[in-house]
Amino acid sequence: MVRRFENTNYWTVILGGSSGLGLASAKKLASEGMNICIIHRNSRSEMETINQEFSLIKTQEVQFLSLNKDALNIQHQQDILAELKNILGTEGKIRCLLHSIAKGNLKPMTGLENESLSTNDFAITLHAMAISLYDWTKLVFNERLFTEDARILAFTSEGSTKPINNYGAVSAAKAALEAISRNIALEFAPFGLRSNCIQAGVTDTRSLQMIPGSEEIKEHTKKRNPFKKLTTPEDVANVVSLLCQDEASWINGCVIPVDGGEHLS
Repeated sequence: MVRRFENTNYWTVILGGSSGLGLASAKKLASEGMNICIIHRNSRSEMETINQEFSLIKTQEVQFLSLNKDALNIQHQQDILAELKNILGTEGKIRCLLHSIAKGNLKPMTGLENESLSTNDFAITLHAMAISLYDWTKLVFNERLFTEDARILAFTSEGSTKPINNYGAVSAAKAALEAISRNIALEFAPFGLRSNCIQAGVTDTRSLQMIPGSEEIKEHTKKRNPFKKLTTPEDVANVVSLLCQDEASWINGCVIPVDGGEHLS
């Protein structure tokens, strides 16, 4: 493994990196010498398994910080920033801010009032899965913690443009996420930031398993994907790594499919 980020004092901050695509990206980048900070929100009962995963990152001999705090809470944000500034010191800088928050409501649009999507359900989902990308970009930017050539990355899905049952609030959030990412790409470019979304193919993560009918989605995907298989978290993590490299500095404002061609049909 080429440790291309070793001795750079680069950090990646991952919002929601205790499982799935965020965790896979943390492992990949750590294996290449990137220091890792994961901000996550998990219960005590989940932490035994999560800590086992985090211990694998630590074996890569990089600096590692995990903060079990609510990245959407204003007070927690200030606490997180203080801890980040302390561990970065005078030399460390954030090369990548990776948005992997999956806090969306999966109710249908029709049905009884307490069983269908409400305006509040939309608002909570939009804030968690879209607006928080801007919030965190601006928080880190205002603290001057980014490198001169920083990368803002966020995970989107095909649901941003295609309707899926029970996915209405998340679909709206993913569309908003892409729009926010594009504007970050435009307005923060003079300050060295590049912003892109990765449109991952259907991946068997906990987030997918929460969607009603996920088994049917997986079987349908295997039939439509040119390679007849699902995308893996490692497939996506590889592209996160690619976009963090110096050679990817001219990729900005894009939505990049990472699905083996799944989007073609």
